[in-house]
Amino acid sequence: MSTAVDGIPSADSVAVPAQWGRWIDRWNPEDQEFWAAGGSSVARRNLIFSIASEHIGFSVWSLWSVLVLFLGPAYHIDAAGKFLLTSVPTLVGAVLRLPYTFAVARFGGRNWTVFSAALLLVPVILTAVILKPGVSFTELLIVAAVAGVGGGNFASSMTNINAYYPERLKGRALGLNAGGGNIGVAAVQLVGLLVLATAGKGHPRVVLYIYIPLIVLAALGAYLFMDNLTSVRSEKHAMRDVCRDGYTWVMSLLYIGTFGSFIGFGFAFGQVLQVQFKADFSTPIKAAYLTFLGPLLGSLIRPLGGWLADRVGGAVVTFWNFVAMAASAALVLVASTQKSLALFLVGFIALFVFSGLGNGSAYKMIPAIFRAKSAAHVEAGADPVAAGLEARRLAGALIGVAGAIGAFGGVLVNLAFRESFLTYKTGNAAYIAFLAYYAVCFAITWVVFLRPSPRRLAGV
Repeated sequence: MSTAVDGIPSADSVAVPAQWGRWIDRWNPEDQEFWAAGGSSVARRNLIFSIASEHIGFSVWSLWSVLVLFLGPAYHIDAAGKFLLTSVPTLVGAVLRLPYTFAVARFGGRNWTVFSAALLLVPVILTAVILKPGVSFTELLIVAAVAGVGGGNFASSMTNINAYYPERLKGRALGLNAGGGNIGVAAVQLVGLLVLATAGKGHPRVVLYIYIPLIVLAALGAYLFMDNLTSVRSEKHAMRDVCRDGYTWVMSLLYIGTFGSFIGFGFAFGQVLQVQFKADFSTPIKAAYLTFLGPLLGSLIRPLGGWLADRVGGAVVTFWNFVAMAASAALVLVASTQKSLALFLVGFIALFVFSGLGNGSAYKMIPAIFRAKSAAHVEAGADPVAAGLEARRLAGALIGVAGAIGAFGGVLVNLAFRESFLTYKTGNAAYIAFLAYYAVCFAITWVVFLRPSPRRLAGV
């Protein structure tokens, strides 16, 4: 049924499919009177519990970046095998982001958040059951793949929160939502560090036992405090339509560079340190002390990327961010050839920071693109209300598509490291590939969004 929540008007006459859940009708955040009368408080409440669920999802998704540090000689897995174990959940999570995006429109944001949060129990419990010396590598790969369900939560969460906020606040809201979720990567690595320092590398199950009650709390919080929006249910055929738009593929390429780098480095950083600087990181706990730092800083700065994009434009921030990422990759390459650990850490931490900043600015560009196209259609005589609804529909779809393709970039990062270390015994080839990709990204950003041209979209 459809209900009123916190003073927001509701229409009981609107037919909503019979299913459990709380629904809000006539959601109009662009109406400032509506927003001030209670819309902002409802949006904020949904944002808070969306962040909590997405945070745990990211932790489960990146669980194997921690668990590989516990896989000592008794497991008989080499460095290439460990990179593969971190690549598989990244790939599964990337694929799941597409159906997760449209699950919000099909089932409702609150309903899907409850289900997707509870689903995280499956990979955690499965891993707790099979993780012990003597387990086959195939079994580990299968269970690691199941952890990919945590990667899907981001797409549904971002699509849901995008519908709650007005255009003027989307950059900050999406940045907070994504940044709070991204911190889950650093959080699980901190938990892993704590377990390594206390229980020791022989007790990886402790990490899993910590997350079981947290997953239950995230699902319960979504059930008690989140809402569904009936307006989101009209977004039919959005994926088909948005895939016909050239900007979809431009933004997907850029998001591979930002989010793909963030999640790929987050999964691989601990292994890279142990393989490339064996003498300095002879034990897993030494690597764990530094592994969490990059994802933490990259997550914390992501809202700043959205905030800056709200003020100076997403394309401008994204362009200069890719320039900085290329410079950071060059620094890592120099540090690797010189075998300078200090310089290597500075360059890699900079990569994390700029990838986080770019995540925020790139996501802000998505609704801005369709808002600019909507304004052009209105000038050409289109109905303003219909044009606005179409812009929100396509923006929500592109958030999911770009998120999925961007997450696939994390797979490419791990595979690049795996092949580089297998072939050259160093990560240098991977660093060169990253530098080249970032150069392509800032060139594309300039040509499509910033180069003076009568066809350029204004305000992106």
